[in-house]
Amino acid sequence: MAEKFISDNGAKVHDRIRISTDAKTYEGFLLPRHNFSGEDIVVLKLDNGYNIGVSVEDAELAILSKAKKDKVEFTKKKKNKELKDITVLATGGTIASFVDYKTGAVSPAITAEQLVNSVSALDKVANIDAEPLFSLASEDMAPKHWEGIAKKAKEIHDKKQHGIVIGHGTDTMAYSAAALSFQLPEISNPVIFTGAQRSPDRPSSDAHLNLVGAAKAAMTDLGEIAIAMHQTTDDENVALWRGTRVRKAHSSRRDAFMSPNEGPLGLVKENVELKGKYRPTAKETKMESGFEDSIGMVWSHPGLGIEDWESITSRKKGVVIAGTGLGHVKSELLESIGKTAKDMPVAVTTQCLSGSTNLNVYRNGRELLQKGVVETYDMLPETALVKMMWLSKHRADEVRELMGENLIGEISNSRKLG
Repeated sequence: MAEKFISDNGAKVHDRIRISTDAKTYEGFLLPRHNFSGEDIVVLKLDNGYNIGVSVEDAELAILSKAKKDKVEFTKKKKNKELKDITVLATGGTIASFVDYKTGAVSPAITAEQLVNSVSALDKVANIDAEPLFSLASEDMAPKHWEGIAKKAKEIHDKKQHGIVIGHGTDTMAYSAAALSFQLPEISNPVIFTGAQRSPDRPSSDAHLNLVGAAKAAMTDLGEIAIAMHQTTDDENVALWRGTRVRKAHSSRRDAFMSPNEGPLGLVKENVELKGKYRPTAKETKMESGFEDSIGMVWSHPGLGIEDWESITSRKKGVVIAGTGLGHVKSELLESIGKTAKDMPVAVTTQCLSGSTNLNVYRNGRELLQKGVVETYDMLPETALVKMMWLSKHRADEVRELMGENLIGEISNSRKLG
């Protein structure tokens, strides 16, 4: 019914139209119908940016203006000699996506060049080279992709000698940031991850502010891998989070990221304000890339049994336990964990959002220590997993010794218990 109504009135997608009923009149741009639309529903984008479904039953349609057919071409911009150069690497994620109105889902589609050209404010911040690397949803990132990002960052630093912004999906951004932190322990120029909770074509998108904030941070002397995302839900400031100390703590809010036991490394307002201690940039970027994939993570919970433990760990070369509270697992698992710890490194962190492990307080914790389990204090579970994967590849004989040591800021100095 809706398709016939549109066709009979000579309208096409992206025309500006008015639909009138006895009750109300709506004006907006005609959007493609998606698979969840009712047969009598057309979708309009209103002037306030919101989309609305309108029934065509007993309605009249008037075309206010036809859709522009001009093909948008993105040309290479001239360099501004007064601005610094940076590279934006696109790996996919919501920041490089748009709403597919046919399915109603967010789909990867925007190229690196399109993303950069869509943010006009970047023209006053830096001269930008945009390069595609991957086009992946965040959940599809794997250790091989972490290695690819590190090698590309090293190549850019060596050849171009400038900072890098990495557009990345937010769901696993913390894993990727930790992975680059271990692979690139010293960097000659900043490497800043950023992303978006809302796709760039949505009025409420956080992509533009995040990208501008990341670009500014990429021109500082910050010698650590960092994440740049909204500080609050408002379009005010961007927070910079240390790559080994950051977690996505909200599934959809624009201020989704936090750093347990620590605040942000800095804020990006009009300028970049770095706070506290941070590693400055080095003379050159050093790289030890690659990971041992066969490392497991076990989330401690009341239903976890011996068979579960043995099934998860039987073919692994190391295990990270996300323990409850101060780093605990149930008593019936202690013997099995002890057997595993004789054959491979086993480390424990806490699944709590703040605080630290302390295996000396309760009996089960003491037994874990006696059985050779390594305590990692307030290292985040995702960072602990990445660290063991990296150590198992590059420091295979020292994994047990190094898992509990602070190598690049993955364990906070405070290790707060409260």
